[in-house]
Amino acid sequence: MVPDVQFTSYYGRPVVKPAPWSHEIAAYLFLGGLAGGSGLLAAGAQLTGRNVLRRNSRLAALVAIVLSAAALISDLGRPERFINMLRTIKLTSPMSLGSWILSGFGAGTAVAAAAEVDRMTGGRLPLGPLRGVLRAAEGPAGLEAAAFAAPLAVYTAVLLGDTATPTWHDAHRDLPFVFVSSASLASGGLAMLTTPVGEAGPARRLAVLGVLGDVIATRAMAHRMDPVAAEPLHRGRAGTMLRASERLAVAGGVGTLLGGRNRAVAAVSGLALLAASALTRFGVFEAGIESAKDPRYTIEPQKRRLAARRAAGITGDSITTAG
Repeated sequence: MVPDVQFTSYYGRPVVKPAPWSHEIAAYLFLGGLAGGSGLLAAGAQLTGRNVLRRNSRLAALVAIVLSAAALISDLGRPERFINMLRTIKLTSPMSLGSWILSGFGAGTAVAAAAEVDRMTGGRLPLGPLRGVLRAAEGPAGLEAAAFAAPLAVYTAVLLGDTATPTWHDAHRDLPFVFVSSASLASGGLAMLTTPVGEAGPARRLAVLGVLGDVIATRAMAHRMDPVAAEPLHRGRAGTMLRASERLAVAGGVGTLLGGRNRAVAAVSGLALLAASALTRFGVFEAGIESAKDPRYTIEPQKRRLAARRAAGITGDSITTAG
């Protein structure tokens, strides 16, 4: 009998090609989530009469979405490549849908934020008769942006999970929950940093819920993944970033719960939450890139899945025969 062969290498070469993305894409992941969460906070503040929280969240959403788009365009190389993605819409393409989500969110956010800037400057923007139009449009525009906010925060997880990159693909069931929780704690943390504690109650609640979701979803994701495919999440730079992210998230959440009504504690907790979210996105990004470089992360999970199908009596769905 031929002994079971233990996989060691695929001629020393990757089986899948690593995604040709730079760390601008990791920044894009973080900033998009921050923008989406801030857009939701702004809409909630708009509907509940929290004017300072509304203003700060709208401006935060605008800055984050502009920087997110800039990071994406920088990675693409030329602005027209992004514009070309808007020539059509493919419902089966996360990148195509994401481009439209980003654009839809950006349009509503820009209108709402422009109205805030006009108020802050005492109506000094050279708008002329358009000022009345802007004031009439800002409310609907803020709600329009909120409609795109949750998809903006989560679609990048679908984008990563749709690739052949081993760690990202194996995490596809839980990664959306990780990313939306990360977006919640980041946007809540930023609002705590910029907004007086008297108006920041919704931001504190969003931040704490985000921390709980982030810790639970991240651990559930690692537990449900193939143990080999999950290894890059725990090793090297990615592992260091993700461990630091969890510690900062917990520290920020505890600070928010126990001292969130103190301005200084709220600011420090907000900074910790922002850092935690950024480290989550960069850590997941780094883990995926590393997993594509080593053929072991592709081959071993495939062999385990094939063995499980054979054990279940499924033998007709693979090019590898069962004998």
